[in-house]
Amino acid sequence: MTASCLQQKPSENFEREKVSSILICGLNSSNWTPASFILSGVPGLEDIHMWISFPFCSMYVVTMVGNCGLLYLIRYEDSLHRPMYYFLAMLSLTDIAMCSSTIPKALCIFWFHLKEISFGECLVQMFFIHTFTGMDSGVLMLMALDLYVAICYPLRYSTILINPVIAKVGLATFLRAVLLIIPFTVLTKNLPYCRGNIIPHTYCDHMSVAKLSCGNVKVNAIYGLTVALLIGAFDILCITISYTMILQAVLSLSSADARQKAFSTCTAHICTVVFSYSLAFFSFFSHRFGGHTIPPSCHIIVANIYLLLPPTMNPIVYGVKTKQIRHCVIRILSDSKDIKPQGV
Repeated sequence: MTASCLQQKPSENFEREKVSSILICGLNSSNWTPASFILSGVPGLEDIHMWISFPFCSMYVVTMVGNCGLLYLIRYEDSLHRPMYYFLAMLSLTDIAMCSSTIPKALCIFWFHLKEISFGECLVQMFFIHTFTGMDSGVLMLMALDLYVAICYPLRYSTILINPVIAKVGLATFLRAVLLIIPFTVLTKNLPYCRGNIIPHTYCDHMSVAKLSCGNVKVNAIYGLTVALLIGAFDILCITISYTMILQAVLSLSSADARQKAFSTCTAHICTVVFSYSLAFFSFFSHRFGGHTIPPSCHIIVANIYLLLPPTMNPIVYGVKTKQIRHCVIRILSDSKDIKPQGV
């Protein structure tokens, strides 16, 4: 009897929140917009929210320490003042911003039950999440192009990818994401919301928010797919073409050592692309086409892992696979051991 009551408690709480939210929304039906939303976390797993928070918090700490460490190395190590590492710095900044726009709020939900988020804050969070995921995809595409120039045109590398060019393509990638996501956010803001204000998620995801609307969301859905094609599909196409040409150039090399060195140069980037796009595809397609077969809790956990795992793994992968970064870390650690306290 006690066990059954414990199992029903999370769903009963969720239903009470849902009923109260519908009543509130009904009282405010004159403007069709709730004053705030309630982020429920992971519905069905409320009793283990505290356990879920530990890996989330650990990965977030690793993300912040690892990416801030990379930024420090790139900033102060002269040997890392090269285009490849400037693009890596862009990726680290994007990863820090992307994680920081979601994980702190999720931890507040898990630890302190601070589930309420205002309508404006929800839209701002949605804007930043989609902007930085688009920026993340764009930077991975730029890094693939950087590898293409470095391997296929090594003698012209330093003259093609000069600092002004790097700044311009980085700014263009950021503006592309911002300009495509602004209409996305405006469309969501103008929807009428009369199906309560409970969002079954840890953050304001576009589809989760749109499902609360009683209006026509076809335009939102079509525009969302269009943005996914303009950003994701375009970037994947550029990455695929880059690696096709890189493969042709590497296979044409006569030296086995040269081929191995060229392949090892691409290893870290390939790992990052696999981490990012495999989780992105699963989250995107399962959310739209697997709604009846995949539990909602699985959707939400995968969506969070998609935003958290690549930023966690990127500094580890680049630290292990990139010789220059590895040597800089080893040198800094050895220098710190050689420093003796005063008076010794």
